[in-house]
Amino acid sequence: MAEIEGEILISRPVEEVLDFVADQRNEPQYNPRMVRAAKVTDGPVGRGTVFRSAAKSMGRTAEMSIELTGYDRPAGLASRTTMRQAEMVGTLSFEPAPSGTRMRWAWQVRPKGAVRLMAPLITWMGRHQEQAIWTSMKRYLENTPATS
Repeated sequence: MAEIEGEILISRPVEEVLDFVADQRNEPQYNPRMVRAAKVTDGPVGRGTVFRSAAKSMGRTAEMSIELTGYDRPAGLASRTTMRQAEMVGTLSFEPAPSGTRMRWAWQVRPKGAVRLMAPLITWMGRHQEQAIWTSMKRYLENTPATS
């Protein structure tokens, strides 16, 4: 199993950051690897919402299902991502900071099949990829006019 943790400061209000992150349909706007994201359950985004997404990875497109398993606005989210190659469970926490929002992530990645042998590499790559994704989201949010 690979464990990936990190944090970032975002100059936007906590509720705005959580709402943006919770709706996976936003991810293609800031993550160039995400090629598609669709909400497949009815109703507002919250606990139990399921998204179907696809991301480019090592020259292939990886299909995934993302379920919000926890939704505590504005403090946190929990999710389970299922792919052919791995399952990832974890949390995102959001707290007010002097400059906006401190967002922390903690993921546990459980590789499947032969990919299990690559757990140390997955941990290293995952830390770098998560930091890059959230840094890109930070830039996106901080450079987009507020919606309210």
